[in-house]
Amino acid sequence: MELHTETKFSIQKKKKRKGAFFHQFLSNKLLISGSILLTITFLIGLFAPLFSPFKILEIDPANRLSSPSITHWFGTDNFGRDIFSRTMYGVRMSLLIGFIVTLFSSLIGLAIGLLSAYNKFSDQILMRICDGLFAFPSILLAMALMSALGPKTINVIIALVLVFIPSIARITRSAALVVKEKVFIEALRAQGANSFRILFLHIAPNVLSPLIVQVTFVFAVTILTEASLSFLGAGIPAPLPSLGNMLYDGKLAIFNAWWMTVYPGIFIILIVLGLNLFGDGLRDQLDPKSKKSKKRKKKYDRKTTFIKN
Repeated sequence: MELHTETKFSIQKKKKRKGAFFHQFLSNKLLISGSILLTITFLIGLFAPLFSPFKILEIDPANRLSSPSITHWFGTDNFGRDIFSRTMYGVRMSLLIGFIVTLFSSLIGLAIGLLSAYNKFSDQILMRICDGLFAFPSILLAMALMSALGPKTINVIIALVLVFIPSIARITRSAALVVKEKVFIEALRAQGANSFRILFLHIAPNVLSPLIVQVTFVFAVTILTEASLSFLGAGIPAPLPSLGNMLYDGKLAIFNAWWMTVYPGIFIILIVLGLNLFGDGLRDQLDPKSKKSKKRKKKYDRKTTFIKN
């Protein structure tokens, strides 16, 4: 009988926890707004071939620099290519590069940050390298790497990964240093647990909350940095469309064909705005000390108490 009561109580506790989390999500306007914007842009990138009425490399000199119309919704560029189709593929390219760069820089930065926090000798070497990379503004460092590597898509990814690894490593190291001093880590060491197990099975899961928020920021900055590189002619090589090199093409005819820069620029704004809103909302959602998070939880607890009574 007591066992049944305990099981029932634990089930009710889990349901209450799930209900509180769901209620907090629905009341988190930043998270919902960011999720909606990101869903729209990700669907555009995923289904770009379905949304594109023309081939992205199809040249039509007779319709060059045509203004937006029923046939060409976003107009055409200086080669007569459909800007709407190229924008859809540009969103896909920018999101793909942003995802790959964020993934690899997060994994490598996580490993470097954990190793630096756990081993003092490694910390002195790895953090000094990160400090050296931090001395350069991200766009200048990316341009220097691109000038050395050459204008290729894979080189853009490599350059941006190297640019954003230090920021991920720094945040991981700071969080890992706090977790490292916890009692349960000392207990694991006393039991003879190896360093790999302690680092990646016990410390790493406890540093993911601040890292997840930082990842959304890195994703947004990656989109902007890639667009800046392509705008300066050092990013994605033509004729492949990215939102950045479309802006580069548009600046040459900005007074005669405003649509060449406006529409790619709008999509850059939507992607970055969605990522920033999502990151801010996620920070409030994951941070138990956040005032907004506490208010939402208290409001939910009052509602559930009122319903029970």
